[in-house]
Formats: sequence, C-alpha cells, structure tokens
Amino acid sequence: MQSITQAPSRAQQVYHTIRDAICDCTLEPGKHLVQEELASTLGVSRQPIQQAMLLLKNDGLVIESGGRGLFVAPLDPVEIRHRYQIRKVLDELAGRLVARQAKRSSGFRDRILREGQDLLEQGEKTRKKGNALETVGVDMEFHQFIYSQSGNPLIASTTEPHWYFLRRVMVAVLLHAERGHTVWDQHCKILDALVSGDEDESARLARQHIEGAEEALIAALEKRSPPKDAAE
Repeated sequence: MQSITQAPSRAQQVYHTIRDAICDCTLEPGKHLVQEELASTLGVSRQPIQQAMLLLKNDGLVIESGGRGLFVAPLDPVEIRHRYQIRKVLDELAGRLVARQAKRSSGFRDRILREGQDLLEQGEKTRKKGNALETVGVDMEFHQFIYSQSGNPLIASTTEPHWYFLRRVMVAVLLHAERGHTVWDQHCKILDALVSGDEDESARLARQHIEGAEEALIAALEKRSPPKDAAE
C-alpha cells in the first residue's frame, strides 16, 4: 500500500486502499488490523482509518472480535454460498436482458460481439500467464460488461459490494481451483448465446457458470489449511 498525500475525501481514499489490499489478499483473511500501524503505513491520522473500518465492516470484509480488535474477515463457505445465490439471479437476469436487446438490434449485437471477443482474448492471455490478480480482473470485466449492456443500471450497482467479497475469494483460491480453461470456455459460450439472442440459453449458461464457480471455489477453499479464526 502506498502513502496517501492528497485526497478530497481522505477517509474514502483510505477505505479504497485497504479494501483493495483485502480483495487482492495483500491483507490476508485473519490478519489483525492495528489502526496505528495502518495510519503510519498510509501516512494519515487515525480518524480516516476509523471511518474506513466502519465502511469495511459494513462490506463484511472486516470483523470485530470482542476486545481483541479488528481482523480481516475469514473466507466463510456459508457466506460464499449466500453471495453466489444473489449473483446467480442477477447474472441470469442480465443475460436475458442482453440477449433480448441483441435479438432486436443488429448494431447492438455486433458491438457486444466485438467488445466481448476482446475481453475473451484478454482473459485467455492472462490465464496463460498464470497471474491470478490479472485473471480475476478480466473475469470481473467480462461479467461487468454484461451488466453494463443489460439496460438495467441497478444490476451493476447491486452486484458491486458482492464482487468485493468474491474478488478476494477468487484471488485466494483461483490457482488452486484449476478451472482457468473451463471458465473462459464458458465465457465464450455465454457470449455466443447473448449474440444469438437466445434468452433462455443465456440465462441457463449464466446459472451453470455461477454454480460451477461456486462449487469449485468452495471445494478448493476446503482443501487449503484454514486461516486462524480471529474470533477464537
């Protein structure tokens, strides 16, 4: 994390910096967050740190353990399932809406095909490089592209807080899940269904993709040695 020198909203910058460090697993699950240390690292006072901690607790990324202080929240399989349940419904809806527009407009269809293929190419390149952060980043871009083309701006804003949580799960276990090729093959099939204007197939493939990712991530997570529970 870099020192913060200027900010129209110092607390917001601190929040974004710590949130990204948690999502990228620079600050790992179970990490004790000492506010004095964070303030020193970021070059700020304790006040914006305290404000950022409140926001991170609301996001579910930070937990409080009695008198022991604040910790990066553990990776909880139950919460992962809950968040994937929400994401599955929204991804199905986004798929249907994009396919519906593709069926009605050849210009829209040509554009999502072109932009979607660019993202697929980027994803394949990052997958081959084996860089988890970059691969997860492009994975997110692909899904957020679909949300943005759905015509319903509430889908993207509703999924945003869940992506913060899921991003760190994906970074933490992606390379252990061994789903890289499967993920991008499924992305390709989803794009094909969207471009063809098939609403039912787009929704079915989106649901199948999310369910597969959920099961693979939880299975990979359970194989890892669990981090020390901050609440113990």
